[in-house]
Amino acid sequence: MPEKIEWYLEFVDYDYRPSKTDLIVTFYVEPAKGMSFEEVAGRVASESSVGTWTTLAELPYRIKSLKAKMYERDGNIIKIAYPLDLWEPNNVPQLLSGIAGNIFGMKAVKNLRLIDYEPPEEYVRNFKGPQYGIQGIRKLLKVDERPILATVPKPKIGFSAEEQAQVAYEIWTGGIDLLKDDENLSSLPFNKFEKRVEYAQKMREKVEAEIGERRSYLINITAETEEMKKRARFVADLNWEYVMIDIVTTGWAALQTLREVCEDLKLAIHAHRAMHATFTRNPQHGISMFALAKTARLIGVDQIHTGTVVGKLEGPEGEVTKINEFLRNDWYHIKQTFPVSSGGLHPGLLPEILKRFGSNLVIQVGGGVLGHPMGAQAGAKAVRQAIDAHLENMSLDEMAAKNIELKAALDKWGYLHPK
Repeated sequence: MPEKIEWYLEFVDYDYRPSKTDLIVTFYVEPAKGMSFEEVAGRVASESSVGTWTTLAELPYRIKSLKAKMYERDGNIIKIAYPLDLWEPNNVPQLLSGIAGNIFGMKAVKNLRLIDYEPPEEYVRNFKGPQYGIQGIRKLLKVDERPILATVPKPKIGFSAEEQAQVAYEIWTGGIDLLKDDENLSSLPFNKFEKRVEYAQKMREKVEAEIGERRSYLINITAETEEMKKRARFVADLNWEYVMIDIVTTGWAALQTLREVCEDLKLAIHAHRAMHATFTRNPQHGISMFALAKTARLIGVDQIHTGTVVGKLEGPEGEVTKINEFLRNDWYHIKQTFPVSSGGLHPGLLPEILKRFGSNLVIQVGGGVLGHPMGAQAGAKAVRQAIDAHLENMSLDEMAAKNIELKAALDKWGYLHPK
């Protein structure tokens, strides 16, 4: 008999019953041509835990207890249980290097998708989660029931710091709670970071004195990690409440660092998901947006973009609903995270958003405010009017009959779903 070379099937055990300290990961798996399903599932479990491509001459006894086990299969969906000792506490990069690392490059796998992971309480307790959470953000902004409203000046890049502050005046006085930088607006020759933050602060003081309501700003500090720390301190020195971070492009290690910095500075974190679709969009391969949102909440973002279904960005209704519900549900000691609905929204779509996802939501309307035919302030008013219509159980047409701003928005966009 030839000597046994591979040991992948040793990582498949349908009789295994996970312990309460196991980390459970759900994958979608498609084997490459000529490979059996169990063999490929075993490779995923092996390569993401203690295995390699061949049997080894000597193994410490503990290796047996550290093996991941593929224990459940439903079609192409499998579940793998990982012993807790495989994972360093409070180390997200190390976790993802295992459950989302080399396994995606194996030739034996045609397609592989990390759908979900369920960490045990013993693992979760090492993380702080959001500093403020939904209720903390509502208290911060003094908004009790309705959705929190945000607007990105459009075009996303091109305004000077002074011009963006003027846009802030228009949207804040029109009824929008949050000015927001777009994902690729950092510190540019025509709009330097420090000037933008300073001009906006002076404008906020003017607006709040005029209207007597709280207003704030989702300030994009995305950069190299040390630079982000400097920018966060600058934001805090000017008494702002928020920073915004492009969490995928900056990376999980940077986000973990900034979570600690922002706690010291008492800053909430708004998480933008730019670049996520490079690995979340294909339903058969990559990592799900649900897993990304779960990781962001675990580390501690207070708000994260999740999708609209009706807007311009891809996101199936079932997945967006699942993400939003998870972010708002209890999860051990971890506070809730505000889902953010954004991308191609305008007043005509807002009641549909609220019917699908409820009012415990941040709604971001950019072009649907700045593209209003009467200007940005009127666009902001139209957004508030559309929200009020839903909360008062009125149709948009009824509300528009009494408000020229909403009527002008409906005349331009109607109930269009952007592509």
